[in-house]
Amino acid sequence: MSESPIRVLLVDDEVAIRRALRTPLNELGFETVEVSRGEEALLLARAESFHVVLLDIQMPGIGGMKTLVRLRAMAPRLPILMLTVQDCEEQKVEALECGADDYITKPFSIRECIARIRSAVRRAQTPERAEDAPLQIGDIQMFPARRAVSKAGRSIHLTKKEYDILHYLMTHAGRAVTYGKLLSSVWGIEYRTEVDYLRTFVRQLRKKIEDDPSNPKYLLTDPYVGYRFAELPFIEEAAVPLATAEPAPGFHQ
Repeated sequence: MSESPIRVLLVDDEVAIRRALRTPLNELGFETVEVSRGEEALLLARAESFHVVLLDIQMPGIGGMKTLVRLRAMAPRLPILMLTVQDCEEQKVEALECGADDYITKPFSIRECIARIRSAVRRAQTPERAEDAPLQIGDIQMFPARRAVSKAGRSIHLTKKEYDILHYLMTHAGRAVTYGKLLSSVWGIEYRTEVDYLRTFVRQLRKKIEDDPSNPKYLLTDPYVGYRFAELPFIEEAAVPLATAEPAPGFHQ
């Protein structure tokens, strides 16, 4: 029985970008469907199933942001990666706040792009963990039931807020988390603009979990956007084979 390919919906009005992505994706066994406008993407979303969407943030017609919002309403678990330009940090933040799983900056590395696609599909197909289940990323272990953290088996003392920051980032590993979203989740909505406050806590957290805080391996910065915890294997969950993954629930209507 043949394996089903990963279906990618590529939405970009630039022919050159679509060609640059289509060729390596097809060579790696992905199946790509291309459209140039958000309106076309929404029509396809109602008729077909996809595993992941690559969506340009700036397009004619309704544009990438409105398309994102409508796609997210149709399929809450569908991985959506935004294609953005270098100097549009505000749009990146807005896209993440509106439900994008990640963003890829033009000009982009094909290798990085494919890695982000695989990562997003794998996360979407991984069964949801129990809220208090232990998890491990690299040498960092977290035990939510006890609010305990260790590194390579050695206990790490964290303050309440340091733990809350680390818990949020580790449970969203591999995803860019905006400053505002992290501040709102840990401190409350009234703190969402206190970025310098957050940076102070992150500096202290890095001193406790990183071998070299000035060159972090785990707690990474997405410049002008937020933070991202490096995605490494969880101890409890095997990676879902991409070739046998199912499309996001609710996307095929």
